[in-house]
Amino acid sequence: MRYAVVIEKTETGYGAYAPDLPGLGVTGATIEEVRELISQGVAVYIRELQSHGEPIPKPGAVAEYAEIELVA
Repeated sequence: MRYAVVIEKTETGYGAYAPDLPGLGVTGATIEEVRELISQGVAVYIRELQSHGEPIPKPGAVAEYAEIELVA
């Protein structure tokens, strides 16, 4: 399964979360660090749900970009 992940710049580095996995969020100093941490976090999150016999959320979030043309 593939889950959408949002990575945001913060005052001290970067943060990331997966909209389909409530409560899962990570922070780090670099984008590379946050990518690794969120990947690990998703795997742990899913394993924890499985170990408790809880349903695995189906990916549903969609990431899109809005392009705009700035007029000076």
